[in-house]
Amino acid sequence: MKLSQFNFPLTKERIATEPTRWRDECKLMVLHKKTGEIEHRQFKDIIEYFGKGDRFVLNDTKVFPAKLCGKKEKTGADIMVFLLRELNREQRLWDVIVDPARKIRIGNKLYFGDDESMVAEVIDNTTSRGRTLRFLYDGPYEEFKEALFALGKTPVPEWVKEDPTPEDAENFQTIFAKHEGAVSAPAASMHFSRELLNRMILADIEKSFITVHMGIGHFRTVDVEDLSKHRMDCERMIISEKAAEEINSTKRAGHKICAVGVTVIRALETNVTTLNEIRPTDTWTNKFIFPPYEFSIPDAIVSNFHLPESTMLMNIAAFGGFEKVMNAYNVALENDYRFGPYGDAMLIID
Repeated sequence: MKLSQFNFPLTKERIATEPTRWRDECKLMVLHKKTGEIEHRQFKDIIEYFGKGDRFVLNDTKVFPAKLCGKKEKTGADIMVFLLRELNREQRLWDVIVDPARKIRIGNKLYFGDDESMVAEVIDNTTSRGRTLRFLYDGPYEEFKEALFALGKTPVPEWVKEDPTPEDAENFQTIFAKHEGAVSAPAASMHFSRELLNRMILADIEKSFITVHMGIGHFRTVDVEDLSKHRMDCERMIISEKAAEEINSTKRAGHKICAVGVTVIRALETNVTTLNEIRPTDTWTNKFIFPPYEFSIPDAIVSNFHLPESTMLMNIAAFGGFEKVMNAYNVALENDYRFGPYGDAMLIID
């Protein structure tokens, strides 16, 4: 398929800058992929489409404050540093993106904080925009990490909100966030409230947690028309033995697996055996799912409404069918659905 096939008109006003007051009261569009039928519900109604023994697979990654505002040595130029992942704990090495990249060279020092007490040195250029920073901090590791994160801001995408507020630290996080490492929230999982999880228990609907540390690759611009030539960034995925066995036993029993979000879909489809079962793993995935694609694990998926020409939209279209999903997006625009990580949700089910 071609990139241009996933384009549609979306104005900035349609992108949600705040979540709904209650997590599970956003709009939920239900797309029945066999017939193309569309229903308009609230997210808290989602369990009506599942029964005893069905299982939701959720992502329990935790977003960390990845945006740092700093100054370049000598010139004092403003530099934005986006922390991607820690490379070496002892040496305080981090893989980062800097903006503007053209002003940063190996050997430059960057200063952070009002008192410029946090200092980092650029030691490598990994990509055209990426850098490796060594933070020059002599104190204990836990003290360094606390000081570093205290300087950071919640990494809400700039196209959602240019200046994150203190409230975003909680809003841009799932209620079951546990394992730190994500630089973007698994948006579909943010709609689950404690009340909804309790109602799932009462309905004997099961849940399993896997960890996928969402990166920013899903938000990068696709710059090739031929999608087979696009290369995704890698994300770390961790599927425990317990989660793998829960998912496999549910499949064997003939119950439905609902994958919540593109990170979960990607992880499940990366790690499938020839018997269509999941293996426990701790690895990295750069899998790119776009139509046509035959899924092995999910029977249903939940996702937010994504930007035009985004890899996340392509992933969803691969599951729900290109024409049906693009029609559903037109219906969403006509019915004032909100787009982006703080927006409304879609359930695709047979």
